[in-house]
Amino acid sequence: MNVVLQQLVERGGGLVTRATALQVVPEWTLQRACGCGELVRVLPGVLAAAHLLRDGPGADTPAVSRLTFALGHRAALAWAAGAGALSHLSALDVWGMRRQTAGDVVHLSAPGGASLRTRPGVNVHRRQGFFPEPPQVVVREGLTVTRLEQTLVDSWPILPSAERRAPVIRAVNDWLTTPSRLEMALGSAPKMHDRAAFRTLLTRLAEGCRSPLEIWGHERAFTGPGMPTFRRQVRIRVGPRTMYLDLFAERERVNIELDGATTHGDPRQREIDLRRDALLATVGILVVRFAHRRLFHETDDVRRETLAILTNRRTSATA
Repeated sequence: MNVVLQQLVERGGGLVTRATALQVVPEWTLQRACGCGELVRVLPGVLAAAHLLRDGPGADTPAVSRLTFALGHRAALAWAAGAGALSHLSALDVWGMRRQTAGDVVHLSAPGGASLRTRPGVNVHRRQGFFPEPPQVVVREGLTVTRLEQTLVDSWPILPSAERRAPVIRAVNDWLTTPSRLEMALGSAPKMHDRAAFRTLLTRLAEGCRSPLEIWGHERAFTGPGMPTFRRQVRIRVGPRTMYLDLFAERERVNIELDGATTHGDPRQREIDLRRDALLATVGILVVRFAHRRLFHETDDVRRETLAILTNRRTSATA
């Protein structure tokens, strides 16, 4: 490859646009690099170093899909030339909420009147009122992406149903957004598929649920007749240590802890839990733990046991 062109490609991390290349080398130099297989056209006007393309599963695999997702994202933005931003599953990847997998296309959002069109390997979502500039987009890791709240709303209907809640829960747990901000973003999608489920999830998160297990418990075991209004994720300080209680019945001084599927069988975690429970006992808080398996498969038993424990604590307190 021509030395000047090679340096340009290297500075671009393996990518160069045709317009940029022609500013420093003649047309025939670019044609020769492509003809010799040193550069490959991955999108109109966007070229990539051939050695960066992975072997595709078939001859019809789009060239942009044979790049790593990080490079494919950059290629798509170079092709859009400022007229679009990464969105949907691609933005979700950039935000670190869910990695794209082999076979996923690059998603771009563009204004309704933009000339960009969906093509092999790139799905263009044109929407009225959208402009790829702040405050509707941000620059993250050098890439222009839709804001996190919009990204989560956009991704919800195209994710497999079993994977929809995890990115939303994680984003709230990591303090990257709030249920109220997500509720505002949801207002832009009045006809979104499974919208009611998204809104229910936001309600649970606003109530303090912080995991799928807590949501399950809230909806199936720890609400209804006889159950107190549990406070969720209650912050409590005992001596020098600060802890957060999953479900706290304040009157009865009972803390219900929901142990995830990965907790069982971990001796180190078990020791941490025992020390924590003993510390809470010093201030009169009884910790009751229910395992993932029991909550899902013995829901009625868990409910009955919880009601019995709460009743016993109330009786003891008045005796």
